[in-house]
Amino acid sequence: MENTTEFEHFDVVSDDSDHHFLGSKKGKWFSDSKSTVYKTIVKEWKILQQNLPESIYVRVYEQRIDLMRAVIVGAAGTPYHDGLFFFDIVFPSDYPRNPPKLYYHSFGYRQNPNLYTNGKVCLSLLNTWYGRKKEKWDPSESTMLQVLLSIQALVLNEKPFFNEPEAVPSEKKSRAYNENVFLTTCVTSFHLLKRPPRNFEAFVRDHFRRRAFSILAACGEYASGRVGVGYYNYHDFRFPMVQVSKSFKERMVVLYPRLFEAFRQNGAPLEGLAERLEVQSQESETKRSGVFKKIVEKIKKAFRFKKFGKNKISQVEGRNRGLESV
Repeated sequence: MENTTEFEHFDVVSDDSDHHFLGSKKGKWFSDSKSTVYKTIVKEWKILQQNLPESIYVRVYEQRIDLMRAVIVGAAGTPYHDGLFFFDIVFPSDYPRNPPKLYYHSFGYRQNPNLYTNGKVCLSLLNTWYGRKKEKWDPSESTMLQVLLSIQALVLNEKPFFNEPEAVPSEKKSRAYNENVFLTTCVTSFHLLKRPPRNFEAFVRDHFRRRAFSILAACGEYASGRVGVGYYNYHDFRFPMVQVSKSFKERMVVLYPRLFEAFRQNGAPLEGLAERLEVQSQESETKRSGVFKKIVEKIKKAFRFKKFGKNKISQVEGRNRGLESV
C-alpha cells in the first residue's frame, strides 16, 4: 500500500503530458543554465525543497523547468478540510519580473470567490486582483512558496464567503456558502479518485484511504446539524444544533453513497459507517429533546416526592419561586 508519508514533498519528475500549460511557448532561456530566468527558477526549487509545510506537495519537470504542479491539503477548521486542491503553474519568460501564472483544477466547480470554474486564480500577489503595493508581486522579494502559502491561508480559509469584495457581513450567508464548499470539495474528491493528476496517483489514492472515514463521518455530523460545517474533529468544536439548509441535506443524502462506494473501492477502512446517510429533521430532533427533558423533570419530581414527602416538596417549590423572583 502506498503511503503519503513516503511521498516526497518536493521531487523532480519526467512526465509532463497532462500539464495544463504544456503547450505554452518554451524559449531558449529555459534551457540556458546561464540565463537569469533559469537561475531564478532553480533557486525557487531549492526554497520549496527546504521550506514546504506538511500540507503542500510540489512536482517539477526535468525537461520543462518553466512548469510546476502543486497540491494543497485542505486544513482542519475550514470547509475544505481533507480535500486536495491542485494547481498547475507556468513561469513567464521574463520571470521574476512578472509573477507565475496558475491554473486551478476545478472540475467545473466554483469553490471560492478567488478560484474560478475556468481555473483562473485571483490573488493580489499574482497581479490578478487589485491590492495595495505591498500585496502585489515584488520581483525582488516574492517567491513561489509565498504564492502557495497565500492560497492556503488567504483563499482556502475558514469563511471563504467573505473573500468576496462585495460580501455583506452575514454569518447566515457564510454558513450557507460553507455548505456548498464542503459539498463541492466532496465532489472534486470523487473526481480526483477517478482521474488523479499525473505523478500524484499514489498520493491521491493513499490520501483518501486515510481520510475517507473522517470525510464520511463529517458528512453525517454536518447534515444532522450536530457540528458546524468545517469543524468536524476540530479541537472538539461543537455547536448547540446548527441550522442546516434543506438543500444541503438533500444533496448530501444523494452524494454520500456514491462517495462511500468510491472510497470502498479505493480500499479505505469504513467499518462502523453506514452505506447510506439517514438524516433526521432538526424539528424531530428538537421535539425529541423536548420530550426527553420532560421525562427527566418527571423523574426528578417523583424522586423528590418519595424522599421528602408532599409537604416538603411544597416548601421547596415555594422557596424556588421566591428565588426566581429575586
